Amino acid sequence: MPRLAPYACDPDRSAGRRHPEAEPQGRNHFQRDRDRIVHCHAFRLLEYKTQVFINHEGDLFRTRLTHSIEVAQIARTIARNLELHEDLIEAISLAHDLGHTPFGHAGQDELNACMNEFAPDAGGFEHNLQSLRVVDELEERYAEFNGLNLCFETREGILKHCSARHAARLGDVGRRFIERRQPSLEAQVANLADEIAYNNHDIDDGLRSGLITIEQLLEVGIFARHHDAVVRRYPRLERRRLVGEIIRSMINTLVIDLTDTTRARLAELKPASLDDVRAAPTLASFSPEVRREADELKRFLMRNLYRHSRVMRMTGKARRIVRELFVAFRDEPRLLSGEYQRDEPVQQARAIADYIAGMTDRYAISEHRNLFQM
Repeated sequence: MPRLAPYACDPDRSAGRRHPEAEPQGRNHFQRDRDRIVHCHAFRLLEYKTQVFINHEGDLFRTRLTHSIEVAQIARTIARNLELHEDLIEAISLAHDLGHTPFGHAGQDELNACMNEFAPDAGGFEHNLQSLRVVDELEERYAEFNGLNLCFETREGILKHCSARHAARLGDVGRRFIERRQPSLEAQVANLADEIAYNNHDIDDGLRSGLITIEQLLEVGIFARHHDAVVRRYPRLERRRLVGEIIRSMINTLVIDLTDTTRARLAELKPASLDDVRAAPTLASFSPEVRREADELKRFLMRNLYRHSRVMRMTGKARRIVRELFVAFRDEPRLLSGEYQRDEPVQQARAIADYIAGMTDRYAISEHRNLFQM
């Protein structure tokens, strides 16, 4: 095991699990969490949940599964450089999207709208909360408890953000949002590794789909800078290799900047323990210049990719599927299998949300077809 910094999470000093268990043999607590995540049902389903493009749009586009693996790779590299716990940061990265709906953010937004409209007391729908719900309650693999019974530190990292209203009912893992304290540095880094992965790989998928072009991207500072550097070094590079070199160069720049900036913050604030990390301002960050460039890239992708007419048509269809499924099940719960039927209306709405959130893209399309086509 690589050396751990004093501010890193130590599995031997974990805040523990919700249900007592025997100590793991041959692995540490965070390794056990990582392994449980990889073997769980919700993780396998990520293979058929969309990132930007609906699953049947093509075999080469990212899915939630490939995205989660890419996040874990980036996060683990940074963890090693900062002497953080690599198994914990990998567990957080692999689990962070377990609660995502089919059809990406369009599915999440529509499911949240349905919950707020038809069950206003149920608390809406948010995929970070749902990811926690998956690992705490919904997975059914173990005889002695619901969920995966993960360590507090893993659960804390999965819950990236949360309103005070929701935090109050989440107990230990929600307390930091009320007390305005920071999560572990592993959780902070995993959050930014997620951003690095999806921004850069959405460029790749956007170019592959033809929805955005290299010429458009040259308007974005961070892309133009890396494009020019690659072209200077490889002036005759064909397009596919050119895009690959630019993206890997951009990822490398962001990883190094995040590592160096965070290391400088650590040297300045000198946290000597995990408690010091929790009490400090945010420690993991990009430099101001790179933060501006990353934000410019995000705005470009929002304007030119996520709101492209072809993507908007897909998301419009996706939202309709989610809404019509929700309304059908709310109006007639007997359409659901017994495990999702409840007597109390708020609990019924939450069970419907659990069922829809657990669907893959293609299963949601199939279920919608079965309900609404003769």
